[in-house]
Amino acid sequence: MRNISLIFRRVAKSLILVALLSVATLSVQAQDIKAGESLFKANCTACHGIDKAVIGPALKGVTDNFEHDWLVSWIKNSPALIASGDAQAVEVSELHPSMMPAFPTLSDDDVNNIIAYIADASVAKPEAEGGSGGAGMAEGAGQSGDVSNFMLGGLILVLIIAFLVILVLNRVIRTLDRIILKNKDNIVEQVEEEGETQGQVFVAKLKRLSKNKKLVFFVILGLVAILSTAGWNVMWNTGVHEGYQPVQPIKFSHQLHAGINQIDCQYCHSGAATSQNASIPSPNVCMNCHNYVTASDNYGGEISPEIQKIYNAIDWDPETRTYGDNPKPIEWIRVHNLPDLAYFNHSQHVTVAGIECQKCHGPIETMEEVYQYSPLTMKWCIECHQETEVNAKGNAYYDQLIAAHEKLKSGEKITAAVLGGLECGKCHY
Repeated sequence: MRNISLIFRRVAKSLILVALLSVATLSVQAQDIKAGESLFKANCTACHGIDKAVIGPALKGVTDNFEHDWLVSWIKNSPALIASGDAQAVEVSELHPSMMPAFPTLSDDDVNNIIAYIADASVAKPEAEGGSGGAGMAEGAGQSGDVSNFMLGGLILVLIIAFLVILVLNRVIRTLDRIILKNKDNIVEQVEEEGETQGQVFVAKLKRLSKNKKLVFFVILGLVAILSTAGWNVMWNTGVHEGYQPVQPIKFSHQLHAGINQIDCQYCHSGAATSQNASIPSPNVCMNCHNYVTASDNYGGEISPEIQKIYNAIDWDPETRTYGDNPKPIEWIRVHNLPDLAYFNHSQHVTVAGIECQKCHGPIETMEEVYQYSPLTMKWCIECHQETEVNAKGNAYYDQLIAAHEKLKSGEKITAAVLGGLECGKCHY
């Protein structure tokens, strides 16, 4: 029996080692895909989708059609690859005339992570319960933490398999014990012969299992690992509302207005280019069009119910074309909300940096109802600032800053006002 116990100990140690290596492998793989997802959203979603074309083509299955090394070269500097005369690069550029920019700030590891994410996202996955919209995008949210559901599921599976193997090995040892003791009755048979109930038999089995120190240690270790992983996942995603999609008082479709009708974002959100806030358009902006556009053709000659909500809010009578005396505000629900400690200025990003709305808000022109596309975490902002290049050429701010530096070098006095000290936003926000 001593030899059997030694064998069992060696097997148990091997199983634990295999479990730890499996968890480590799953963690690294999940981290690479998660890092690739973050980089893809920051650099690629303005032009590409996985399942649909945007400005550039859809990327589903691209890893099956092109060699990995070629994809790395193409992503990092496609103009240089085309200029080198690469036949495959020239062919792709002719199929899709929109020139893909170079990404010199991306390392080889970053590009490998992006390719790993595209390959993973290209695999068909069953839809999660709850349908599309907020739940679908939060794959991300829940998905958004560094600990993925795939890693957690793999860890649980490894623990269950190892648990079952230990149970089987314990069963084998007990069988050998009975053979060595020359057909002595085991505990269960003795309990049944004494006329005890099935419940008592089950209790007896639990007592035997509770005396197995290795099994108890493994169960406790597994519970601690699962609870720790779940707790870390919850804490990491506290305050992250990626995929948040509240029900608005009016079902305004960005897909119809910004996508199909191609209305510029700043026509409604005029503050985005000139102030800190993008601003929510007043009903008067809506009435610039819906004074005449009622979508009655789609509702049997009746005014669209959603357009009628605008009329009710401003107390407008479309038949007499007059305003009443009882207007009331449209109570829109804020989707993108930063904590009070964070200061974000739309004009600095839109006008000075020239960043597209889709960079932060995602493919807004395809959304039937708006949801929070990006996590809006500090890490997400910092990664964007680390990757975004500053274009100082022809920028009035940097021109004035350089001029101020030249004056300082020549010994001239510079006041705080010259450096923007009179701007309201320096103190009031």
